[in-house]
Amino acid sequence: MTSTASPTPTPTSWTVAPEPFDSPDAVALWRAYYTEVSDRYYLLHEGRRTGLDELDREIAAHSGAELSPPGGQLLIGRYAGEPAGTAGVRLLDASTAELTRVFVREGLRGRGGAPLLVRAAEDAARALGADRMVLDTRGDLVEARALYARLGYAETEPYNDDPYADHWFEKPLSPQLT
Repeated sequence: MTSTASPTPTPTSWTVAPEPFDSPDAVALWRAYYTEVSDRYYLLHEGRRTGLDELDREIAAHSGAELSPPGGQLLIGRYAGEPAGTAGVRLLDASTAELTRVFVREGLRGRGGAPLLVRAAEDAARALGADRMVLDTRGDLVEARALYARLGYAETEPYNDDPYADHWFEKPLSPQLT
């Protein structure tokens, strides 16, 4: 009996490209991201999932409009052509960009998408004129903290007062080689 299993997709199965924050794929990925991180927080701290009304309200309040040109960019990662993850970048000032909304759908994690998304966001930040990237994350998002450390981000002092942030990171962005 011969196997008819399809070959294991490689990192080349990923593509990353800018997309409007309000495209159907971006909206669906934002909802998946927000649902996961919100549920994770509330399960840890309150023993409950996020209520549907609460989820809808918060998603609507944080549309992602700041991830639009000229001061920002939303990137969508596609795995084998399907929307699979996001990374956003926005300028905080002329030389500092913030990395946000780094997310890969659960079933596609561990396949190289997150580093590709972060590197694409770093390239987008450079294109916006930034020479430094900052980000914040929560203590319970240990996978995210490990990813950022692996990619050269160092913990730093807080740069914002986000009540859900426990850790702040930064990374100098060296000029892109041409």
